[in-house]
Amino acid sequence: MIDYALIWAGLIAFAILAYVVLDGFDLGVGILFPYVPGAQNRDQMMNSVAPLWDGNETWLILGGGGLYAVFPLVYAILMPALYIPIFLMLFGLIFRGVAFEFRWKVSGKRNFWDVAFAGGSTVAAFAQGLVLGGVIQGVQIEGRGYAGGAWDWLTPFSLLTGLAVVAGYALLGATWLIMKGNGDVYDRAKRFSNRLVWVVLGLIVVVSIWTPMLHSHFAQKWFSWPDLVYTLAVPFLVLAAAWFLLTGLKRDHSARPYLATVAIFVLSYIGLLMSFFPYMIPTSVTLWQAAAPDSSLKFLLVGTVFLIPIILTYTAYAYWVFRGKVGDSHSFHG
Repeated sequence: MIDYALIWAGLIAFAILAYVVLDGFDLGVGILFPYVPGAQNRDQMMNSVAPLWDGNETWLILGGGGLYAVFPLVYAILMPALYIPIFLMLFGLIFRGVAFEFRWKVSGKRNFWDVAFAGGSTVAAFAQGLVLGGVIQGVQIEGRGYAGGAWDWLTPFSLLTGLAVVAGYALLGATWLIMKGNGDVYDRAKRFSNRLVWVVLGLIVVVSIWTPMLHSHFAQKWFSWPDLVYTLAVPFLVLAAAWFLLTGLKRDHSARPYLATVAIFVLSYIGLLMSFFPYMIPTSVTLWQAAAPDSSLKFLLVGTVFLIPIILTYTAYAYWVFRGKVGDSHSFHG
């Protein structure tokens, strides 16, 4: 018998990971914007992500829309629990999107749109971290609905995960600029990366130690046999990816630091999924309890089987067309 709920959980997990990895670097470029002086340098930074950023957000729509359609119970519980950080994220993404278009058209007031681009990117990244922390620590549920307050998500742990996501996206952005930038942008991106890698690793350690303390289920996954056999590989692989990142920076590799940073994100995400399974809201709602009827899952899966390859194809094509270094004399804006 086909487990449609498990298939859909994998598809939505993939969509969220694709969004984090792809939109993470352009949010990271925005986070670093205030720390790189010079209009030409900032033009080069924005040009490196301008052809790609709106396509990257396709995965956010797919993940959010899929959650609503396929796991309606999770959507119904988490939305009221996390309204404030979710709307903060949306406002940040809106300001950033407007800044992409208006910055090129109002040359005399670029400073305002530079602030909007940087501020929107930072707020969106921090809000995503708040949402992540709110989900990990769990929400109060009665029956089939959220029973907590509007600010229950705001805890020291969620603030920590917010900072961790901002730092992680900044590292993604810095290593992306190593791969795409030239001149002063490249030099500054290398300096940022050498510092941020230690900040990100430190935050990963703190979050990883804190997370098992939140629920006994998490502690069992990471410290009990036989789950320990699978989870123990994750921290060692993260350290290996960090080593590749640092050696890539030292040896002046262009693409290796970015690919190593992506590996750190992927491995951290896998560790998180291992901690959660089989829950979607720890430790209250499993993915099978949250899933829509199998008839609905099968119907939606038919369209998705065609949709995801199309998205992957045009995403790969866009990255291929805009491969290579970006100069500050080209403006990709509509």
